[in-house]
Amino acid sequence: MFAQCVWKYASSLLLVALLCCILSPPAQAGKSSEDIRCKCICPPYRNISGHIYNKNVSQKDCNCLHVVEPMPVPGNDVEAYCLLCECKYEERSTTTIKVIIIIYLSVVGALLLYMAFLVLVDPLIRKPDAYTQPLHNEEENEDARSLATVPTPSGARANTVLERVEGAQQRWKRQVQEQRKTVFDRHKMLS
Repeated sequence: MFAQCVWKYASSLLLVALLCCILSPPAQAGKSSEDIRCKCICPPYRNISGHIYNKNVSQKDCNCLHVVEPMPVPGNDVEAYCLLCECKYEERSTTTIKVIIIIYLSVVGALLLYMAFLVLVDPLIRKPDAYTQPLHNEEENEDARSLATVPTPSGARANTVLERVEGAQQRWKRQVQEQRKTVFDRHKMLS
């Protein structure tokens, strides 16, 4: 029931986030200014230090002459300086990045809500079991009694997953205790 609630909440949150990203106003014919750029990396040249230049230009204008402004060298050295620069046209989709981040945060938020629910509700779900306390006392007094004599509720059915897991865990503990006792007894008899 809670998982369905969390799923409905997460799916509605995801739908709202997708609609916000899709319906945002497009800029520059579908590309925002952050989506396209030309990046020129220019190494040091004579007494000028290296620098990285970014500018929003089209792919055909992605070269040193259009991106590097202001030009750090005088007119006759521009060609030599531009030959050293490496320019790359970069394109990305910020809408896709936003959608991925929103999906990731929605999933993490849903898991945190589920964890909080389990932390708050788990003590209410677990009922004090009348058979658990004798079992713990029996482990402390294993020399006096055997764990196999602990009465198990044959008519009672496990109603929740937690009760079934606890029952399986208790059976496993009893089996391990019996195996330990058998091994230690045999070891004492052999020596």
